[in-house]
Amino acid sequence: MNTNQFYVTTPIYYVNDVPHVGHAYTTLAADTLSRWHRLLGHDSYFLTGTDEHGLKIEQAARNSGVSPQEHADRYSKPFRDLCGVIDAQNNDFIRTTEMRHQKIVQEMWQRMEANGDIYLGEYAGWYSVSDEAYFTEDELINGKAPSGHPVEWVVEKSYFFRLSKYTDALLAHFEAHPDFVLPHTRANEIKRFVEQGLKDISISRTSFSWGVPVPNDKEHVTYVWVDALTNYISALGGPNAELYQKFWPSVHHIIGKDILRFHAVYWPCFLMSAKLPLPQQIIAHGWWTVEGEKMSKSKGNAIDPLKAVAAVGADAFRYFLLREIPFGSDGDFSQSALITRINSELANDYGNLLNRTLGMLKKYRKSVLPQEVTPQDRAWSSLEEQLLSTVAEARLELVKQMKNYRFHDALRAIWTAVSAGNKYVDSAAPWTLAKAGEDKAKDLDRVLYNLIELLRVIGVWTLPFLPSKSQELLQAIKVDESTWSFENTRVEAWGTVLKGGQELSSGLALFPRVEGPLQLTRKTQDPESTAESIEPKSNKNSKSKSKDKSIQGSGQAMIDFEDFTKLAIKVAVIVEAEVHPNADRLLKLTVDAGESELRTVCAGIAGVYQASTLIGKRVALLSNLKPRKIRGVLSQGMILAAGEGETMRLVEVPEGPQAGESIR
Repeated sequence: MNTNQFYVTTPIYYVNDVPHVGHAYTTLAADTLSRWHRLLGHDSYFLTGTDEHGLKIEQAARNSGVSPQEHADRYSKPFRDLCGVIDAQNNDFIRTTEMRHQKIVQEMWQRMEANGDIYLGEYAGWYSVSDEAYFTEDELINGKAPSGHPVEWVVEKSYFFRLSKYTDALLAHFEAHPDFVLPHTRANEIKRFVEQGLKDISISRTSFSWGVPVPNDKEHVTYVWVDALTNYISALGGPNAELYQKFWPSVHHIIGKDILRFHAVYWPCFLMSAKLPLPQQIIAHGWWTVEGEKMSKSKGNAIDPLKAVAAVGADAFRYFLLREIPFGSDGDFSQSALITRINSELANDYGNLLNRTLGMLKKYRKSVLPQEVTPQDRAWSSLEEQLLSTVAEARLELVKQMKNYRFHDALRAIWTAVSAGNKYVDSAAPWTLAKAGEDKAKDLDRVLYNLIELLRVIGVWTLPFLPSKSQELLQAIKVDESTWSFENTRVEAWGTVLKGGQELSSGLALFPRVEGPLQLTRKTQDPESTAESIEPKSNKNSKSKSKDKSIQGSGQAMIDFEDFTKLAIKVAVIVEAEVHPNADRLLKLTVDAGESELRTVCAGIAGVYQASTLIGKRVALLSNLKPRKIRGVLSQGMILAAGEGETMRLVEVPEGPQAGESIR
């Protein structure tokens, strides 16, 4: 296993709900780990996505009067958009309705079947549609699943997996790899369950059709957990693909504790049967309550990540979730705790250190950074020794806590350096040195340089946690992006990275104070309402004369904001391009819009673009335009362009947003 490869996954989220704080927590934890390993110089790959098959989806689609695929498309989009909202940089977004996934699911089935671990039988037992799981009589609590969801008696033909065959092998793996499941309290629960003896499980269904067909038996579809868990491999292209060879099994599954059994029992056994290596680690986190109460649709108290980000910003939201509770434990989302953390730790501690430092640099040195100083400087004092000692200890503690997935303690370690910086300002008293004039000019330069250098180190350390604000800080103090590495925060590198003589920013308000109460919950579960959470509300009654004047002469009728929101404009990547077979002025484009199937779009740009030059271009696609045939070819949308005639140019989207992400 290559220790420089790091593969981290979230569970794929089920498309029967819209994202809430629990989904955001898992996603940003995985994102933080991925960013952390990139900071260490590792090759990191981060996967998330949606689980879109099963009886529950088929029933929900039927009740809504749409096809299961339409239902899946509708509910998958908010989860894809969530990544951008909370500033998560995922490498891929997998959907179980994609053909690339279904192909590998069937390959997994055939591998397990070839090993003699799948047989046809009849299943009779209690099944929970909500949990997509079977339960024995002994596991029911007051006639319901352990989750509290209702169960129904199911009798049907089914293929079974010989889970019982792997009891001893799984226990041996637990013994040989004590950190395979974290935290250890959860690992012990799983171990006790396995020690009772595993029983064969049903892995196909015939009572619904919305799933991956079982190879060579079209009457059966694959059980949802065989389907869903395989996403961690299918996203890499399967066992023979280059990405798989590169990143598997250096994989770390970040999941909620409610699905730990499927990941820590079923998944390893499926892999052993398929003769594939087991994942490196499975890390289960706890659940969030809200103001001391369980989140529920009926109470309407689920925290909406989009509203939270709109209220406090993505980085502040990230900070609170990672700082508030130990990862692995249950926690409570309290609005008062959120506001206190932001105002006390981000605005007062971190923000104050930055603002007072840049303020003094502007006042005493016209924002020009003094020449660099190192611990070898003759004037180095006990104050500097104490500061660097704290920084060195904080760095070691940060590494230790991140290895153990203790994000809250990792942030606490960073904040010891923040506190040390504020203490250094108070003890060194730059204002007193400034009053002494030339006699203390070099001492003042040394203090100012050390403070900026400390901000550089803290800025790099916080990149995985507060990516946007950390970048703002590092750019404000003119730190070359090529030096943004954990290696360059060693004490030995102090004074060797940041060059003096540069004019820095005169001020930067990273974290403004927050006042409550905040609107953080969403009353509706409609996935289309998620976009409205971060869009400004239109004022239909606002028709001021000044606004009328600003559009005179445009020759266009004005539309309400609600009309604009009807336009679904998204990022698309052109994968194929050719001249329209029946029109010389049209090009026939095949585009990837982040959906289960590619789209065909006809565009009148043949006069300004050669087809071969368009492959790979990232464009803006109006995706909900009603399809229509253009000269015999069905066009499924419109590519946006500006200009006319020879000056026409496509509206191109820069790198960053992925195919399928909304353009607002």
